[in-house]
Amino acid sequence: MDIEFATKFFGALFAIMNPFVNLPFFLALTAEKTVAQQRGMAVQVTVYTAIMCAVFAVGGNAIIGFFGISVDNFRVAGGLVLLGIAFSMLNGKEITAHERGAHEKVHDEEQDNISFYPMTFPLIVGPGTIATLIIYSAQTHGTAQLFAYGAVLAAILASLLVAFYFASTIGHLLSTQMRVIMTRLMGMILAAIAVEMVLDGIKAILPGLA
Repeated sequence: MDIEFATKFFGALFAIMNPFVNLPFFLALTAEKTVAQQRGMAVQVTVYTAIMCAVFAVGGNAIIGFFGISVDNFRVAGGLVLLGIAFSMLNGKEITAHERGAHEKVHDEEQDNISFYPMTFPLIVGPGTIATLIIYSAQTHGTAQLFAYGAVLAAILASLLVAFYFASTIGHLLSTQMRVIMTRLMGMILAAIAVEMVLDGIKAILPGLA
């Protein structure tokens, strides 16, 4: 397995999909549910997330290719999206790209099952997650990196399932201060990875600057 590739991919994807940062949203949206119902929804969220991630991991390059967008151009655009998300995390602001509009929040109150919308999409699998999946999928070459890609994705899905399945217990253990510290740390890591993405994309598009 390509450890360097796996480390970078894990850092970027975990920073965005961080189950412990998303845990308060899950608890808020399932506040009136029993523990059994919460756990059922946790499984559903994980399954939906796995399906969406698989779709963009396998078909992401074909999608951007259909629109005539090169991987390098998408790397720059995706890096900028991630950089914006990182700044929001560092400043303690809501990640607007993964947030819902006011009319969508009103609609949430009218529906009973939040497993796919809004929990899976757009809170967990939003623009930042999609960009990361496609960019690293394009960089996957050979068996070692393919295995690393799959292992990282599986590890994050497993952590998502555990965090949401035991949400009622973990929610009491994670203080607000701990979540703030974790968000800031993930924001810094994501910012560094995003800058590298943008620079790599620019170097490929404009090789004279390298």
